[in-house]
Amino acid sequence: MENKKKEKTKIDIILPNYNNSQLITETIKSVLKQTYKNWKLIIVDDYSDEKTRSVLKKISKNKNIKVYFMKKNRGAGFCRNYAIKKSVSPYLAFIDSDDIWQKDKLKKQISFMKNNNFLFTYTNYRTFGEKNRKINNPTKLDYISFLRNTSIATSTMMIRRNIIGNIKFTNTKICEDFFFKCKLLKKIGYAYCLKEYLTKYRIRRNSLQSNNLKNFYWIWKINKDYNKLNILDNFISLLFISFNSIKKYGGKNLFKF
Repeated sequence: MENKKKEKTKIDIILPNYNNSQLITETIKSVLKQTYKNWKLIIVDDYSDEKTRSVLKKISKNKNIKVYFMKKNRGAGFCRNYAIKKSVSPYLAFIDSDDIWQKDKLKKQISFMKNNNFLFTYTNYRTFGEKNRKINNPTKLDYISFLRNTSIATSTMMIRRNIIGNIKFTNTKICEDFFFKCKLLKKIGYAYCLKEYLTKYRIRRNSLQSNNLKNFYWIWKINKDYNKLNILDNFISLLFISFNSIKKYGGKNLFKF
């Protein structure tokens, strides 16, 4: 009875996907294996190839999984915004279609949030694929510190849905989650870290985020156009992000979020 009482709170899990038939099954299995069972997985497929759509059609037979198929490619930011509109649960978690959760991720994180009355949390994580490292994050981050240390990996995030309001992911080609986190932090003050390695974060050689020059450009552009930073503050932000990313990942994937 006690476990059922604790699981009265529902969590909506948001997963954007594009052409990822080989990896998404493993990601979804890690959701299905969660010890916390009161969740709904919202997948927004961004006009993937037929092979990927076939995989998702089979997955959608699970009553806890809802798949929305886009009729044209719109980008990860659009897909996440669309999923948020479709969500109704008081808590939202996010996962990318190539990452993996530990089986007790949701259970530990929602307890962490409720016990401390936190609105926005993230966790430590392990990287795998091109690099295998343990990423030990700051205990808490506010807007200014996040501009210099982008340590909130999207697949580790959990937030109270009612803090979002009209905040959206940008429709930029990459780094669409950067401004979303900035706006949340500006609004509520701090995000807090659950200091356990509850997510496995895949680093791929040929992913969009593996091109440091492109990432540098998009962070600069988002800081200028959305965060409204002046040239000096923008340069300082990118300098610190680069420095902190080198500490985490080495010389590659400097802007992996």
